[in-house]
Amino acid sequence: MAVAAVIAVIVLIFIVRSLKIVPQQHAWVIERLGRYHATLTPGLKVIIPFVDRVAYKHSLKEIPLDVPSQVCITRDNTQLQVDGILYFQVTDAMRASYGSSNYIMAISQLAQTSLRSVIGKLELDKTFEERAVINAQVVAAIDEAALNWGVKVLRYEIKDLTPPKEILHAMQAQITAEREKRALIAASEGRRQEQINIATGEREAYIARSEGEKQAAINNAQGEAASITAVADATAQAIERIAAAIRQPGGEQAVQLKVAERAVDAFGKVASDAKTTLIVPNDMSQVSGLLMSAMTMLKGPGAQTVADSTRNPG
Repeated sequence: MAVAAVIAVIVLIFIVRSLKIVPQQHAWVIERLGRYHATLTPGLKVIIPFVDRVAYKHSLKEIPLDVPSQVCITRDNTQLQVDGILYFQVTDAMRASYGSSNYIMAISQLAQTSLRSVIGKLELDKTFEERAVINAQVVAAIDEAALNWGVKVLRYEIKDLTPPKEILHAMQAQITAEREKRALIAASEGRRQEQINIATGEREAYIARSEGEKQAAINNAQGEAASITAVADATAQAIERIAAAIRQPGGEQAVQLKVAERAVDAFGKVASDAKTTLIVPNDMSQVSGLLMSAMTMLKGPGAQTVADSTRNPG
């Protein structure tokens, strides 16, 4: 009975040690008699007790690794305090077990040396501008070496870049000077634009005034031309009416009467002026004839005979 109990215990222990349950996203490395035998994937697995053993257990999840802060020297001999974080994943459990005694420490050290190498090729200003380039170069350098360790480096991110205090003060002063410079440039550009706008406005106003004066002159000229045309048309109409009136019966006598009246008025004004010397023509018959014609026209047709008899008594 005791022997049966012992055998049962041995069988139970044998069964327990032979069954292995591997969790999801894990890989277990099995050694048989001290040598690598297999890699167990997630699920229920069976091994030979006392012959096989689980030598290494690896997580296949993405693992973040904090890279210790370090001092890096840039190309222009400036010290920078740099720290970052690295993300990696075990892709080959066998190589991760036997490729390196401590792949986590190896990756961390390689990240630090690669970062110093990359930053040493850049100047201080470029290190702040090209973080993405630095991260990519560090990942490429680590990933090439980590392949033998069964590890895949996914990405590297710089958490902080801290220059010395003196450099910080100098950078702050440079930024302040640059901003003041931009402010002065902006102010000068504003004044320049203001002057351009004023000059443009004055030019447009002068052009507008000149166009107005030009239009006014054109309008005045057109008005004067229209006035002259109207006067000429009125004069022409008056002349046409006078000519038509002359062609009517008695028109010529009316014209002669008007001329005589004007002549008599002219002689009268000349004679009444004390300062004017009156020159009488030699042939007074011309004046008397003119006066007689005017008088005859005034008196009518009956007076014509009397005038003729007066001039010619015989």
